[in-house]
Amino acid sequence: MNNFLRLKNISKYFNTEKKIKVLKNLSYNFNKGTMYALMGPSGSGKSTLLNLISLIDRPTLGSIRFNDHLVNFTNKKRNDIFRAKNIGIVYQQNNLLSDFTALENVYLANLSINNDKDSAMKKAKDLLRKIGLSNRFNHFPSQLSGGECQRVAIARAIINDPEIILADEPTGSLDLTTAKEIFQLLNNQKNPNRLIIFATHNRFFANKADCLLEMTDGSVKTIDV
Repeated sequence: MNNFLRLKNISKYFNTEKKIKVLKNLSYNFNKGTMYALMGPSGSGKSTLLNLISLIDRPTLGSIRFNDHLVNFTNKKRNDIFRAKNIGIVYQQNNLLSDFTALENVYLANLSINNDKDSAMKKAKDLLRKIGLSNRFNHFPSQLSGGECQRVAIARAIINDPEIILADEPTGSLDLTTAKEIFQLLNNQKNPNRLIIFATHNRFFANKADCLLEMTDGSVKTIDV
């Protein structure tokens, strides 16, 4: 779907001792069926942009539309429900719940949109088997390797079959071999009805995206892959 996600004149300011302008009048349209790589130096606004798209944060100025629906940032409850159903998020440090097993970390994400525990557990087990973690169901994050934790994080992100996957430096803390495996797992999630955006400092992975975006001076532009 063309222009599934539309950002228009997005600005984001942070007020500390002085006003810091991270994003400045940024406009861009994202299409389903496409994987976008977001590159830029530290502090260029990559994570800030992903936080806005995920509706975790709100822009200072500008608008966000999903499928031509204008996001109302004052309706937090509705946005939280939309995120749970439609957006899967993968972080660099995986953000798994340390007191819960791999299986629990994944199926709890599905329970956020329905109350069928048996169904959620079945989905979680099926996903963990598909990504090679059938022998890690009852392991806690502290008992898993970095790569295994990221696999669990990806399973958690996709269990609700989201229309959007956002990944913030998903391979940044991994060795190259493991990073390639995790990136391939992320790449395998592409389909015509899904938008994937990942932030990275790694040109090798960025070049494998369908579209490479560069963030400079608070804005974004398409560059040749």
